[in-house]
Amino acid sequence: MYPQFNEQFTAATRQFADTAAQINRLALDNAEKVFGLQLAAFNDSANAAFAFFGKVADARDFDALKAVVPAGVQVARENLERAISTGQEVYGQTLKTNEAIGQIAKGQFEAATEQVQANAEKVVKAAGKTAK
Repeated sequence: MYPQFNEQFTAATRQFADTAAQINRLALDNAEKVFGLQLAAFNDSANAAFAFFGKVADARDFDALKAVVPAGVQVARENLERAISTGQEVYGQTLKTNEAIGQIAKGQFEAATEQVQANAEKVVKAAGKTAK
C-alpha cells in the first residue's frame, strides 16, 4: 500500500512542479512583454518632451515662446494617447496570459478529476468483488 501511495504522491508532485514551471514561464514572458511595451512608450514620450524642451530653450522672446506653446500641447496630447494605447496593449497582453494560465489550471483540474473518478471506480469494483 505504501509504495503505491508514494508513487502517486511522487507523480502528483512532479505534475504540480511541471505545471508551476509552465505557469511561471508564461507569467515571466508576460512581464517581459509588458516591461518592453512600457519602456518603449516611456522612451518615445521622453524623446518628444526633450525635443519640446529644446524648442522652449531656443525661444528668445515672448512671441517665439507663444509659437512653441501649441507644440507643447501637441506633445502632451501625443504622450497621453501613447500612455492610453500602451495601457490597452498591456491589458490585452495580460488578459491573454491569464487566459492561458486558466486553461492550464482547467486542464489540471480535469485530469485530477478523471484520475479520482478512475480510482473511485476501482475501489467500488474491488469492494463489490469482496462483498460477493
